Amino acid sequence: MIPSSDKKKDITFLSHSRSLTPIQSSGDSNPIQGFCFVMSGRDRISELPESLLTQILSYIPTNQSVQTSVLSKRWENLYLSVPGLELNCSSIPYYADEVLLSFLSFIDKLLEFSPESVLFKVKVKCRDTMIDGFKDRIGMMIDRWTQHLDVVSSTHCLEDDNFHYPIVDMMPMNLLASRTLVYLKLSSSGLRDPGFVFMPCLKFMHLEEVKWRVHLEKVLSGCPVLEELTFMRDLDDDYAVTYDEFRFMCVRSQSLKRFCVLPVRQARDYHSREDCTLEIDAPGLEHMSLGEDQFDSIVVKNLTSLLVVELDIKFIVEFGLLFNIWNVSKINEIRGFLSGISSVRHMIISLMTVHAFEHYSKAGTIPKFNNLSRLEAVFHSKFLQFLPALLECCPNLKHLVLKVVHPEEMEEGLELTDVPRCVSSTLECVEIQEKLELEEGKMKVSSYFLGNSAVLKKFILSPTAYNPQDVLESEICEKVNKLTKRSRGCDIIIRAMEEEVVII
Repeated sequence: MIPSSDKKKDITFLSHSRSLTPIQSSGDSNPIQGFCFVMSGRDRISELPESLLTQILSYIPTNQSVQTSVLSKRWENLYLSVPGLELNCSSIPYYADEVLLSFLSFIDKLLEFSPESVLFKVKVKCRDTMIDGFKDRIGMMIDRWTQHLDVVSSTHCLEDDNFHYPIVDMMPMNLLASRTLVYLKLSSSGLRDPGFVFMPCLKFMHLEEVKWRVHLEKVLSGCPVLEELTFMRDLDDDYAVTYDEFRFMCVRSQSLKRFCVLPVRQARDYHSREDCTLEIDAPGLEHMSLGEDQFDSIVVKNLTSLLVVELDIKFIVEFGLLFNIWNVSKINEIRGFLSGISSVRHMIISLMTVHAFEHYSKAGTIPKFNNLSRLEAVFHSKFLQFLPALLECCPNLKHLVLKVVHPEEMEEGLELTDVPRCVSSTLECVEIQEKLELEEGKMKVSSYFLGNSAVLKKFILSPTAYNPQDVLESEICEKVNKLTKRSRGCDIIIRAMEEEVVII
């Protein structure tokens, strides 16, 4: 039996949480917001087995779970048996020692109440709060056969002589030797080298701005069934940029199927970055997404299973600058990267990457993407002249989604004369997004595909392909219908109208 005074302390501590749902006192039929425990005069929920009740409570934050202890004797200690823990401590002031001690004692109570039970899911957020002893409690939770661990560590800094000294929440050594973890997400946490890494069940790993004191390659080598890795580099980790050994990050895995580099969380001083190389060696990788330049160079190896690639990079980290086309080593690096992903079947490239491709083409040859069947690309209207050259590298392309931005800056002398193989013989569907004025002389992209694609089945103008306030619907149909179609079986689909119109 837990003393009532301790329960009051628990609820008092949890009242600091931002996500606290207050107890309502307006009636017995709805004692806690979002729950209805009394139905037809009977408390049917309380009649459910304890295992089912604790499972239900595991789907709500722990602060709400604790509040159910005031309902009745039946509910008094149920929250202590919930197989999950979700706490948001970010709102607790770092100087509130009494509250922080209550937080630790509350966790201790949960862990001690039923030491043999499994704590399947743990989610703790402490972004603005530094808690001594926090690491030790995380280690105890891991020893409770945790399968899902999500920790947002403190980003608190000490100030001394006008300098900011970040305080790093180092994760416990037993984390990288957990035999039960299936899902691991760390944000702003520190990882030390435990000497031995082995997580035999881990399939999903999400690492944001981790402070590395162990090599990523070593961590991945101990994850034999890892399928998905999401990553964001910490550009402010002074320790990592001080030691040369951490300026090389290797993603080497036989089991990995998805790899994603997230954009950085906020704007940084790109000029202060130290060199860092990313190497990806994953023969089973099927989906790769690289968002924003966080590395000076990217090397890829053995990507023989690649299905989808998403690129939002320009192959350099200096803000506002593209690479020097006279830099032979950089050109060779980019050529190697493009050759390494050339087996991909579906590619999505951003405006920045299209610009980088166009810039690279002035010094090097873009390799053939012989397996590519679907391409999604964002083009600035100024670079549309580069479109045929890019399509020339996709000889078997079937589906093209083209988003054109800033059409008001379109070159007056734009002429699309070169007709690559895919346009004339394999392209089956073209979808144009964004505003393209349908006035004479401004439909060159549409006319280019309709006039040259022999096997085109669908030509789609998306909902934003024109401004319906500027052009009457009847005029749109008339103008599009006048375009020459090489493929007699091509349907022109205008989705911007109230009802989709198909022009045969």
